[in-house]
Amino acid sequence: MEKKALVVYTVVVFLGLLVIATGFAAEGTKVKLNHVIVVNRTTCKYPKSPAVGLGLVAALSLLLAHITLNVATGCFCCFSAPRSSVSKWRIALICYVISWITFAKAFIMLLTGAALNDQRGEQSYFLGFCYVLRSGFFTVATIVATVSIVLGLAYYILLNSAENEPSVFGNPCIPPQANIAMGQPQFPPPPHRSADPVFVHEDTYMRRQFT
Repeated sequence: MEKKALVVYTVVVFLGLLVIATGFAAEGTKVKLNHVIVVNRTTCKYPKSPAVGLGLVAALSLLLAHITLNVATGCFCCFSAPRSSVSKWRIALICYVISWITFAKAFIMLLTGAALNDQRGEQSYFLGFCYVLRSGFFTVATIVATVSIVLGLAYYILLNSAENEPSVFGNPCIPPQANIAMGQPQFPPPPHRSADPVFVHEDTYMRRQFT
């Protein structure tokens, strides 16, 4: 295993474990309904929750993991697969697309969960009741984030293996060069034309015959 690949694996796995740890910790420490104190008919009092910081750390770790993978992978679109390995190419492309979709969903969920737990002090009623984040919100976000990182590692491994097996993905895309004509000209040379006929006056022609 190359040193670069080993460093990427180590960093991404560490960030993935950090996402899992902080995500599930945020689920366990988020504000629950029994933590909220109803001050009066229009006001709720929320306690301070560590889920805010944990959710932000999980979101930041997820972002750094994807940045690491994309910087290490480079230009994904500059790889092309021959007909013999179309299935491998499709798997890598599917992993790449789903990884970004799940990343966006998990990142937004983690930030939303952190923001909704940052309601310290007295707050007005939300639609007539004291609002808290529903149970399992951070758990779902953490699972989606983990899937995103796993799929990111999958397409990185597939693209990294292309360096040792060029036949799998082919060479990086190179802009086509303009065709340059070489060798002999493609069109035959024009036929040799004889010299133009010279006009001789009739009197001169007759003199030459009788001379």
